[in-house]
Amino acid sequence: MDKAKELQKIKEDMENDKNLPLVSKPEDIIPGDGNPDAEIVFIGEAGGYHESIQRKPFVGNAGTLLNQLLKSINIKREKVYITNMVKTRPPNNKDPLPEELSAYARYLDRELEVIQPKVIVTLGRFSMAKFLPGARITGVHGKKFDVNWKGKEAVIVPMYHPAAALRNGEVMRQIREDFLKLPGILEELKNKEESAEIEIEQMNLC
Repeated sequence: MDKAKELQKIKEDMENDKNLPLVSKPEDIIPGDGNPDAEIVFIGEAGGYHESIQRKPFVGNAGTLLNQLLKSINIKREKVYITNMVKTRPPNNKDPLPEELSAYARYLDRELEVIQPKVIVTLGRFSMAKFLPGARITGVHGKKFDVNWKGKEAVIVPMYHPAAALRNGEVMRQIREDFLKLPGILEELKNKEESAEIEIEQMNLC
């Protein structure tokens, strides 16, 4: 499967979808951005002013902080994939409504099915609720959760939204600490995969 082509198709399908809320023209769509082969996918809430101009997620002040957080763990932005629950800019940056989240959900699902990331980092409570309904971000941020998502195992790491960190010094401290855990989580998953491969090889030799 050509992942880049599949992601381009998702973008075009959104641009041609006349039923998506908050969209009046194809250019209102803010598609996901990044590496189709990314090990980590970051999911935010929705686009803001700068995102609507550049048609890329996380390019405003929150995006600048996200770039700094990635740099702190020696991961280039080009290596990850970044997207949002609602793939446009809500008026006045209001919280997305349930019907809006529902309308865009199938496109996010398609992105994840194409990329097949090792880790999904949810940024903020709306993306967290997709995978961990009922959870409170104050109690679960920075922790690793193994969940069954559409019949497959998924590793979810909920974090605060960078925009919240810009408004609150304590949240800033916590999100910085949470990001430092990501390399260890990736290493743990890599070791788990290698152990599983060795186990399969040994079974085949028997």
